[in-house]
Amino acid sequence: MQSVIQEIESRYKKTQVVDVRSGDTVKVHQKIREGNKERVQIFQGLVIRTDNKGSHTSRITVRRVANGVGVEKSFLMHSPLVLKVEVTKRSKVRRNYLSYMRKLTGKSARLSGVSFDNEAVNSIVDEKAEKEEHDLHEKVAIQAEAKLAAEADEKAKNDAANDAVLASREK
Repeated sequence: MQSVIQEIESRYKKTQVVDVRSGDTVKVHQKIREGNKERVQIFQGLVIRTDNKGSHTSRITVRRVANGVGVEKSFLMHSPLVLKVEVTKRSKVRRNYLSYMRKLTGKSARLSGVSFDNEAVNSIVDEKAEKEEHDLHEKVAIQAEAKLAAEADEKAKNDAANDAVLASREK
């Protein structure tokens, strides 16, 4: 039994999000509104923190160095403004919060990469949409079968009527 709060939260949750971990290098596609125009801005950097993974308030903090200045942005994973999160590199880390990365620059700021299946991590399968599509296909197939059965019955009735007419003419 879900509480009222959980029901409301689940309504605003995205059905499926990419599994992002600390130490990943990601590209976050974010919708930016400037005046009456909208555009998509890509922010690429290192995930230094992940919070509340299972919740609708799930958040990642991404850090990058731009023009010699460290820039950090926090993104709510279930926000409608975050269009897509794409993992480009996965690194081996032993912590959830990589605050020590702020002090490191140059070669010392490198993390050792780990091989991973890029396609599997970045593919988002919307289970709810797939189920609806499957149900729709099933419904269409049932309707097609019913139509074929109705046409076969109609043809059998017509054949029986034609046979009766032919039998009455022969007499």
